[in-house]
Amino acid sequence: MLPTFLRPESVARESGAGPEIEISAAPSKPLLVTLGITRTIEQESLEVSLWGSDDRTGWRRLAAFPQKFYCGTYSLLVDLSHHGNVRYLRAQWKMNRWGRGDLQPLFGFYLFAEESKLVAAAVG
Repeated sequence: MLPTFLRPESVARESGAGPEIEISAAPSKPLLVTLGITRTIEQESLEVSLWGSDDRTGWRRLAAFPQKFYCGTYSLLVDLSHHGNVRYLRAQWKMNRWGRGDLQPLFGFYLFAEESKLVAAAVG
């Protein structure tokens, strides 16, 4: 069921995973996944990856955003046609904090997925 939030906007203090979202209506279409980071503190990093499954038991990594350190909006195009019969998606994230003071990370972020509206043109 797209478009949908894979992770609604909220604050996280540790690594985790989002809910499993069914996408069986459009499993082979490219997805545009948007990561919005709305809150952060200094000296920390966030790694967000997208995982897929055809049966909700065996999960495999489909794509990942490059490691992020700052607030902003970032997009990632994911071509599901290269990943077989993926029917379910979920997001996973890893957080890291270093330096002085409280070492517990803090990120406010959301993850939104929708079918890509981009069309490629053949040149030749």
